[in-house]
Amino acid sequence: MANAFSFNSLNPAQRQAVGALDGPVMILAGAGTGKTRTVTCRIAHMLEKMIPPADILAVTFTNKAASEMRERIGGMVSKKAAADMTVCTFHSLCVRLLRGGIDKLGYKRNFSICSHSDQVGLMKQLLVRKGGSDEKVKPDTVLAAISKAKNKGEDPAEIEDEFFATLAVAYQNELRAQNAVDFDDLLLLAEQVLREHHDVREHFRQRYKRVTVDEFQDTNALQMRLLQQLVAAPYHVCVVGDDDQSIYGWRGAEVANILQFEKFFPDPKIIRLEENYRSTHAVLHTANSLIKHNRGRREKILRSTRKGGDPVRIVAMPGDDEEAEFIAEEIIAEKGGAAGHAWEDFAVLFRTNGQSRKLELAFRERKIPYRMVGAQSFYDRREVRDVLAYAQLLVSPEADVPLLRILNAPNRGIGQASAVLATEWSREHHQSVWQALCDPDFTYQLGGKTRHCIEAFVALIAGAKNRIDLNHENPADVLNDLIKTIEYLSWIERSCKSDSERQQRGEGIQSVIDSLRSHAAKGKKLQSFLDDSALASDREDEDLEKKQGATLITLHASKGLEFPIVYLVGLEEGFLPHTRSIADGTKDEERRLLYVGITRAQDQLTMTYCATRIKWGQQTGCQPSSFIGELDDEHLNHTTYDDLLGAEPSTDELDNFFGNLKGMLDEI
Repeated sequence: MANAFSFNSLNPAQRQAVGALDGPVMILAGAGTGKTRTVTCRIAHMLEKMIPPADILAVTFTNKAASEMRERIGGMVSKKAAADMTVCTFHSLCVRLLRGGIDKLGYKRNFSICSHSDQVGLMKQLLVRKGGSDEKVKPDTVLAAISKAKNKGEDPAEIEDEFFATLAVAYQNELRAQNAVDFDDLLLLAEQVLREHHDVREHFRQRYKRVTVDEFQDTNALQMRLLQQLVAAPYHVCVVGDDDQSIYGWRGAEVANILQFEKFFPDPKIIRLEENYRSTHAVLHTANSLIKHNRGRREKILRSTRKGGDPVRIVAMPGDDEEAEFIAEEIIAEKGGAAGHAWEDFAVLFRTNGQSRKLELAFRERKIPYRMVGAQSFYDRREVRDVLAYAQLLVSPEADVPLLRILNAPNRGIGQASAVLATEWSREHHQSVWQALCDPDFTYQLGGKTRHCIEAFVALIAGAKNRIDLNHENPADVLNDLIKTIEYLSWIERSCKSDSERQQRGEGIQSVIDSLRSHAAKGKKLQSFLDDSALASDREDEDLEKKQGATLITLHASKGLEFPIVYLVGLEEGFLPHTRSIADGTKDEERRLLYVGITRAQDQLTMTYCATRIKWGQQTGCQPSSFIGELDDEHLNHTTYDDLLGAEPSTDELDNFFGNLKGMLDEI
């Protein structure tokens, strides 16, 4: 076993958490209190106590968090032990449960998982079929309503809006007919199969005897029910989280799961981690003074291990132009200061995406490199989705969604009209679209040219599939040959507007084939590669480390991150707290969101609010956020834009100015 960990390196509360291995345990881990380290040490401690690694299940919310946890544990114990444990996301866990028991619910075990873009494509078809395209209904709006109902444990057929309910029923029937499930179904069906089938439930309870759930404040009611089915007496379950950082209520997260944990698992040990290693005393004191205004929270007070610190600034700005320019100028001044900061040390946090536009403009004008969080996901790119759709057909041509996606991509003479006819025929005859395309009774209705194109397509896919099934060839080679045969790259390049876009498309295709190759090298099947790809396209953290520059990021996306110097903009009533929250009575969640923002700052924190802001193209008057009045003034410095511009320059700033001036003169 590799060098594990030492109890001496942990503080008393962490030590208690690491040592509490049996029965239900809840670790309330405040911001910056060494949560990940505590959880990984606790799992390493289990292995030291000779608990078999195969008995251990750790559930996280993102693939990135799962691989980081696996890596950290691998560094403390043997790589083999880390590999024998199950560390995965909720959705990934549900795929494992369903591959072992979905047939009990009338599905076939080779079900396919619909990605978000597959769902949108399917909903577009249904809207056309049901006349909704005339009503200007957006597919995403309907899908969000269906998802909300599923996660609340309600029947989507009961959605209040009648048209949405009709679409929901058609959508579910369509998925079922294609032996496909969406992300919400993964959770729903996994919970159902465990609840209704004693043998499946017992199998997985024996398989996972020690369960840890990270970011527990983000779980919803359905995930809680799933956990209860999975964990039996004596309830060796450990949940880790912080109710003060529960900011996903709008996505169905239930803060009640953490506030009422005792209702779900009897007599748990509750351990509080309150020593914060991240922020200065000034930052934490301000954060504590805000969050204590929330009712019904689990009491905890973060204590800084770093005394003192600069006061927290609250700056009144005339407008959002000045706000953006002031921040950009100050970042340049700080960057050139004596402290020697890197661009990556700076972060600007905001409540809504629209607030970033002025900031981006100000950064570009001053040539400040920056990284925006929230760009298009790799798995949403067209060429990636297309190549994965072809790969799906090599496993199961019966899957209608991927088949219809690439039926005429690239163009092969099978137009939209033929696709609609094939879909209608398949529905009338209770077949898949693939079966319709293979059925002479159907193809003889079409013109000779279209029939020939369909026969060529069917032969192409069937031939490629046989190379894998009968000849046992490497699926990466087969997929690569298929993509070359159909000249997919040159087809998609024709729609590219620049060389860099052409290059990006080519790299995207190559990247899918390369990752399939490395998957196959580990002896894994093509279906498991497709499962991993579908799960990876779910809401995922972007890897900030791979990008350079100052960070522009929403408050929601900033959770779990930390930066030496933080600017938190737009502390105005209607922005933070958001207008919607005041109407919906969810102001507590907005307060938690601001608390998350404040606790991202390690050394310096500046919060700003504007007198006017451009909204919907109009200049609008703004009121300071009611949250400002809740902050304790002890470590606050209230100032204004004009005061700061008129302030005497500091020694650092003067040194900077003269240094820059000397540099310019030298160049001349």
